[in-house]
Amino acid sequence: MRRSYVKWVVLILVATGFPLSLVGDALGWPDTWMFPVYAITIVGFAAYMGQATESIAIHAGERIGGLLNATFGNAAELIISIFALQAGYTSIVLASMTGAVIGNLLFVSGAAFLAGGIQKKRQTFNAYDSRHNASLLMVGVVIAFVFPHIFASQTSESQAMTLSIFVAVIGMLLYSAGIIFRLFTHRGVYANSEENKADDESPKWGRGVSFTLLALATVGVAITSEKLVDTFEVVGEAFGWSELFLGVIVIAIVGNAAEHASAVYLAWKSKLNASIEIAVGSSIQIAMFVVPTLVLLSLVFGHPMPLIFSVPELVAMVLAVLLSYIVTNDGDTNWFEGAALLSAYLIMGVGFYFL
Repeated sequence: MRRSYVKWVVLILVATGFPLSLVGDALGWPDTWMFPVYAITIVGFAAYMGQATESIAIHAGERIGGLLNATFGNAAELIISIFALQAGYTSIVLASMTGAVIGNLLFVSGAAFLAGGIQKKRQTFNAYDSRHNASLLMVGVVIAFVFPHIFASQTSESQAMTLSIFVAVIGMLLYSAGIIFRLFTHRGVYANSEENKADDESPKWGRGVSFTLLALATVGVAITSEKLVDTFEVVGEAFGWSELFLGVIVIAIVGNAAEHASAVYLAWKSKLNASIEIAVGSSIQIAMFVVPTLVLLSLVFGHPMPLIFSVPELVAMVLAVLLSYIVTNDGDTNWFEGAALLSAYLIMGVGFYFL
């Protein structure tokens, strides 16, 4: 019943949002009207991308499935950022990456822990995976993002960009090594008893249907994202949103809404390992794959984007990483820890609004 309900919600989002976006474009509706239409449409398409990827992953097996989930986990966020970068909105792109990191670590994890804690007083998960993820986050956020900011004040713009490219390449290599470590060389070595239980989950669609839907949904996200980016300037002025708030809060939530819902639902079903993999794993992918990819693409688009985040962005990401590590290090959680993470996100959100 639950899956059927979600299916119809997603179908309605796409069936209404995409036609409305086409009608709105044809009739010249104001950008302030079109922004929520585009956002809803992207959420619906992203949900289909996630469901299609899950079906393909079940067909392909654990190893290939893990690679597919890692590849398409932040596809919507990446596509939106590519069009924003192409349009020259480098500050919004960096802000949206900040929002994706703190949103996943604080908002998504917090909502998942809260939902799971309401369902069950105490939930456990693989503590080793949490420590493994924490080490990647420390490298991908604390080191790779903070150091370029510190060195930028002592170097020229070209040197800062060169350092950013070097950091981006190192980050992508370490992220690839992490995938090999988890899925090949040490697959199952640190699995807990829950992970060793047989999973009787069956794919929602066949291979052909899954690949077709994945391709169509990706095209839909790309078309709609380009239109969404064109509304940034007008919407920001109309609602009094700075580029920082627009990227950190609004765009980050739109780009990851479908993934957020999946993490919370899995936690409610007491599948906390999978929920944390979505929330924390997505932040790792953002920091060590998506951001480096955008840094390299910025050179192609003629809008160089060095890894120079603002001080509030860096402080927010570092604090989010530290708080996430403190909460997840013991492999045990409850609803109160979820409330603490959500409170931290709300405080940061209000702060970014006034900035």
